[in-house]
Amino acid sequence: MRSRTNTYQLALTGMLIAIGIVIPMFSPIKVVIEPASFTLASHVAVFIAMFISPSMAVAVSLGTTLGFFLGGFPLTVVLRALTHVVFALVGALYLQKRDYAPIVSVKSSLLFSLCIGILHAVCEVLIVLPFYVNGSMPQANYDKGFFVSIFLLVGVGSVIHSMVDLSISIWLYKPIQAIYGRLGAAQHA
Repeated sequence: MRSRTNTYQLALTGMLIAIGIVIPMFSPIKVVIEPASFTLASHVAVFIAMFISPSMAVAVSLGTTLGFFLGGFPLTVVLRALTHVVFALVGALYLQKRDYAPIVSVKSSLLFSLCIGILHAVCEVLIVLPFYVNGSMPQANYDKGFFVSIFLLVGVGSVIHSMVDLSISIWLYKPIQAIYGRLGAAQHA
């Protein structure tokens, strides 16, 4: 039984990584306003992995970082994608303690989404900040000023983007979970 579970987890992880690589490379809905970028559904694979297990969340986060790199995004965007390991691991560990149930009510999922979005934004701001301070960003970022470039575009933008993608993930995960049962259960087998 353990071998079947491991094979299932590995296949599902690979599929989510593939989705995470393809979305940033080919999504028609992406906006890059350096240092920020907003690719609709770019976090969906990470969030679905987060609903299943911490190890899968980390693996998929690393895989999606590769997607941003292969998609030719600027270094700041690729490094921001790498920070997804942090919020994905923290979120998955939190969900694991609560038996993978962030989506039992609208109120709990909104609170969870906001908290993950804030952690997501803090990590991304911390990555972009040194690039801004040392002057290695495009001049347009300095023309907009620190508050707009770093706080609004990266910080607030990341919270909103994260919450939208988490909502999409919950919407996609609920029917899958209803059909296949609690996917996180394989982790406990």
